[in-house]
Amino acid sequence: MGFEDTFAMVVRGDDARRLGLRTISDVVRVDKPGSENPDPGHPDSSPISRLGVGYEFAERPDGLRGLTAAYGLRFEGEPRTMELGLLYRALAGRQVDIVAGNSTDGAIKALDFVALEDDRHYFPPYEAVPLVREESLKKWPQIGVAMTRLAGKVTAEEMLAMNLAVEAQHRDVGDVVREFRAKKGL
Repeated sequence: MGFEDTFAMVVRGDDARRLGLRTISDVVRVDKPGSENPDPGHPDSSPISRLGVGYEFAERPDGLRGLTAAYGLRFEGEPRTMELGLLYRALAGRQVDIVAGNSTDGAIKALDFVALEDDRHYFPPYEAVPLVREESLKKWPQIGVAMTRLAGKVTAEEMLAMNLAVEAQHRDVGDVVREFRAKKGL
C-alpha cells in the first residue's frame, strides 16, 4: 500500500516537549539511574516510568521484552496491560506515561501525543498489504485492478489523517475513503 503501520512508543505531547523526547533512546536519557522511588511525583523518580501495553505486545517476541532489552528501558513496576482501545485513554488520564501503540493511530494526533522515533530500529517494518482470497480475485477481477492502482499510493501520514478523521472526528469511513481516492485520482 505504500505505508507501514508498525508499533510505536507514544507519550503525551506536553511531556515530549518538556523533556525533549524525540526518540525512544531519549526516554532512557531522562530516566534517573538508581531511583527506586515508586512515587511518580517524587523528584528522584523518572518522569516516564509507568508503561501501558496491549496484551499481545506484552507477549510477542518482537514486543516488550525485546524492546526493553534493546533500549535498556526500565519502568516502574509491572506494565499496565489493557485492551488496545484503553491505552490512549490511560495515557491521556495520566494513569501511564508511555504506551505501545500503532504508528498510524488517529488518536496520536487527536490527543496531542507524540510517537517516538525508533532510533535503534528495533521494530521490524510492518508494511500494510491487502489480503484477498484467490477465489475472490477470480470471481471479481476488479479487486486486483483496484489493488494495483492503490499500490504504493498511501503514505503513513495520509493513513494517520484518515484514521484521525474516522476515529477522532467520527467521520464516515466511506466518505473519508472517497475523498482520499478523489484527491489521488483513483
